[in-house]
Amino acid sequence: MTASTSPCWRKAPERQLGTRAAVMSLLRQLWLLIFMMLCAPAAQAAGKGLDFRFQEIVPVDQVYVVNASLEMQANPRLEEMIASGVSIPFQAEFTLTRTRWYWLDESVVERNLDFRLSYHALTRQYRLSVGSIHRSFGSFEDALRALLSIRNWSVIDRNRLTPGETYKASLRFRLDMSQLPKPFQVVVFGNRELDVSTGWVQWNFLAQGPDPR
Repeated sequence: MTASTSPCWRKAPERQLGTRAAVMSLLRQLWLLIFMMLCAPAAQAAGKGLDFRFQEIVPVDQVYVVNASLEMQANPRLEEMIASGVSIPFQAEFTLTRTRWYWLDESVVERNLDFRLSYHALTRQYRLSVGSIHRSFGSFEDALRALLSIRNWSVIDRNRLTPGETYKASLRFRLDMSQLPKPFQVVVFGNRELDVSTGWVQWNFLAQGPDPR
């Protein structure tokens, strides 16, 4: 009896295709990086173009949640980075403090919410990750619209706040440069077109009592 074996060379084309795709993706990112470095001086004069349109902290059941809406000006370089395969991280930061006339303000809570926007060439879908939740979109515009809308972000239990007392809420949204690949950190640093951040927005709110039963 003669043993039958599958020739190893049949798998070689598949491995070659996978390797070729990885190399092409790396080359695209490299060319984009070179292009952005050459264009960086011209981008210094550009504004950041990211602002809050609306923000609030409201009670929902037994917690307080943050809702916010942002507006971003057209940013072709950011879209180019994502389309080339670079996964772009963002972060929302929230703090809550209590004012004390006799001492420094008391920090009540600090919260971060991580976002990540990427493009998958095989499926031609944009993917938005918010914490552990993932959503897919058919266009960059739809994915960006979802990225810039923060809804029902639980930040603190209601029983931790004193009803009738005023607190100061602070919120900002930014591109998290520390999570970018090292070569792109160099490009983003000091480039106002890519250093996307709202800066801190602050407002006062009055803590409410428990819901009537």
